[in-house]
Amino acid sequence: MVPGPVEALVGASAQPATARARGGVTAPITMSPVTSPAPRDAGSASEPLSQLNVLVFSHRPEVREGIVTAVGRRPAPDLGRVTFIEVGGVADVLAACDAGGLDLVVLDGEAQPTGGMGLSRQLKNEITDCPPIVVTVRRRDDRWLATWSQADAVLVHPLDPLTAAETVADVLRRTADVAVRG
Repeated sequence: MVPGPVEALVGASAQPATARARGGVTAPITMSPVTSPAPRDAGSASEPLSQLNVLVFSHRPEVREGIVTAVGRRPAPDLGRVTFIEVGGVADVLAACDAGGLDLVVLDGEAQPTGGMGLSRQLKNEITDCPPIVVTVRRRDDRWLATWSQADAVLVHPLDPLTAAETVADVLRRTADVAVRG
């Protein structure tokens, strides 16, 4: 667990966490610790999952915006609507993952000073119930690094909206399937 209140860690980063609302407007979010995330009810095949929380990390706002735009608010008809939580600092990612309640984390593999691949590996090794992770890379040849990072999937820039939405939907479905069967 992260020592101290989550709000202290979030406030310590260089950029505040924001959530993208309808119309592309971003607003600060307040994060609070969650004692235990409630299991998601996947429902039947025809019933979409409830709202999904997807954290998007990059030190560059334009990269976060590109990821959000490519994935979209509803990556697949059988999934619920996505609420994006955009963060620009590593402390924000660690606090949010430690607090729980995330369905997916999308990390920019080129983020600085800490890249998404190293952060992915750290999260997978340190968080007991780590949410699935998708890493974005700039070069197709860097996909092999995502194997080292233990990411669940990789997207290559420039992001193709169809591929991005399909990849995110596949990862979310796998997670929901495990939660229902587990």
